Amino acid sequence: MNALKVHDSRLMRSVFLGLGIMALLLGVIGIFLPILPTTPFILLAAGCFARGSKRLHDWLLAQRFAGAMIRDWELHRSVPPWLKPWAFLMITVSLGASIVLLESLWHRIILAILAALLAVFLWRIPVRNHRDAVPRNKSDTAA
Repeated sequence: MNALKVHDSRLMRSVFLGLGIMALLLGVIGIFLPILPTTPFILLAAGCFARGSKRLHDWLLAQRFAGAMIRDWELHRSVPPWLKPWAFLMITVSLGASIVLLESLWHRIILAILAALLAVFLWRIPVRNHRDAVPRNKSDTAA
């Protein structure tokens, strides 16, 4: 794994710790609010915790929901092939419904711009080839 080492400076560890906590909170809020993307905030929190607190980084890696996603990102620096279409669908459904339901043209424009920015961000994330995928169980390794 391409693990980061905890920063030597106490001040920088505190900064990374604070940023990690804020990113984690935004990621948790993003679970319930369709406009906030959960995954990038959780990955940002993991990166900040890796530089600020080994204990919190290890705790985040041990979580059932986030741990596998973080380990996968740290190992491959890419997403599995099924994730991008699913994420584009969720952006389209959640922000599209919000745009249709809002009355204010100004809010619709802001949401459309946000959807476009999220789509560009998502488009730029590399996709892992099926051959590079980590086997899920021992039967997947038998050839």
